[in-house]
Amino acid sequence: MPFSPPRQTRVPYAGSPNYDPIQYSRPLPAPERGRQEKGMSTYGTYARLAARLPVHYGWIIMVAGTICVFACLGLGRFSLGMLLPSMGQSLDLSYSQMGFISTANFIGYLFAVLVSGRIMRLLGGRRIISLALLVVGASMMLIGRAHSMPVITLLYIVTGMGSALANVPIMALINIWFCHHRRGRAAGFVVIGSGFAIILCGSLIPQINALYTQGWRINWLILGALALCCALVCSLILRNSPADLGLLPVGTDSTAARRNMAPATKDDLALNSKIVLHCAAIYFLFGFTYVIYVTFVVTSMIEDRGFAESAAGLFWSCIGLLSLISGPVPGAFSDKFGRKAALMCVFTIQACAYLLVALPLPTMFLFLSIGCYGIVAWAVPSIISALVADYAGQQRIAAIFGFVTFIFGLGQISGPYLAGLLAERTGSFSASFLLAFCMAAAAVLLSSFLPQRKAHH
Repeated sequence: MPFSPPRQTRVPYAGSPNYDPIQYSRPLPAPERGRQEKGMSTYGTYARLAARLPVHYGWIIMVAGTICVFACLGLGRFSLGMLLPSMGQSLDLSYSQMGFISTANFIGYLFAVLVSGRIMRLLGGRRIISLALLVVGASMMLIGRAHSMPVITLLYIVTGMGSALANVPIMALINIWFCHHRRGRAAGFVVIGSGFAIILCGSLIPQINALYTQGWRINWLILGALALCCALVCSLILRNSPADLGLLPVGTDSTAARRNMAPATKDDLALNSKIVLHCAAIYFLFGFTYVIYVTFVVTSMIEDRGFAESAAGLFWSCIGLLSLISGPVPGAFSDKFGRKAALMCVFTIQACAYLLVALPLPTMFLFLSIGCYGIVAWAVPSIISALVADYAGQQRIAAIFGFVTFIFGLGQISGPYLAGLLAERTGSFSASFLLAFCMAAAAVLLSSFLPQRKAHH
């Protein structure tokens, strides 16, 4: 009789004599049905592995999710803030051109989130995430070999598409593997993958730039290769649902399991419902504001305040280090005290960060701004992901999260472009950061009107 750890609640394999089709009545996606018809050799191998682990396999999925976000967002997007100064100098780019390169990434991201839910249903989360990370890594390496802004812009659009096709499915996958009262914490641990990437980029990129005349090209090649390695790891670890391994979501009891296994009902939300649009509006404001900070804070430190690139890189690494608590702590806070309270606290802290860097204050306040931003850097995506899963049925998580991420992408597109234009007209980034402050304050107000609703488990 196979060993089953007490921490894991197992669902019998559909082909076993212990399987009750009434109790565990949930239609399986086509890939899972196909594996059952072929003997479920993959199921058997990973199910035996999951049975011998001292923890639920969902926590392993969470680690793979962190690696995925490290690659698709941390390397694919947030490395740009450290790469832009040397790229801009080498290619003789203006502020608006640098802002447009960042916007190009979000254009690709925006396009891909529209189809991410459908592609996830067709291919499964594991397959689409692995392929998307391959696209991210390959396009980044090609950017390192490009010699003109149009080519770099086109390739960075492709990078953005890969980022979306990895990020949206992994967040949906986390919500499938974890029940309501664990989602915020689990999603919080996933999003700190970006923090690890920022730490790496803040120390690695200045060193490479100091060693090579065209160091930014070497950096793109290195970071792209790392993304390819992450694609391989995710392909080996990820599984599309707990049922693939005969498990229930982490934290689910047998009573909740019956509700969770039930087919989708009329309560599942439509994309045009008020609460979905409310969540999307909040996420838009986050996308608009945070991207201004991450894209231009390093450039502002170097050009407005006279910091050396290595010093600015050190501060960028500090943001990454502080951000390691920005996912789990606010996520756990939202699990206990509610998503609304958590979002209001997070946006208030972010608004302070934007205001402190915008005003002509002593350098000490710049450090305080970095600290405020770092401790809540990745809080909003994890809370919004859990919030969407709370309101939506399991069958609709990927589609609805894809929609609110699409609106979020509109904010990411408009934010850096407008910030770059303001910087060109005023000669500094102060007006850009003041704009971010006003939008973050609006997000606090909008979050305060979120309704309460009993979550889907």
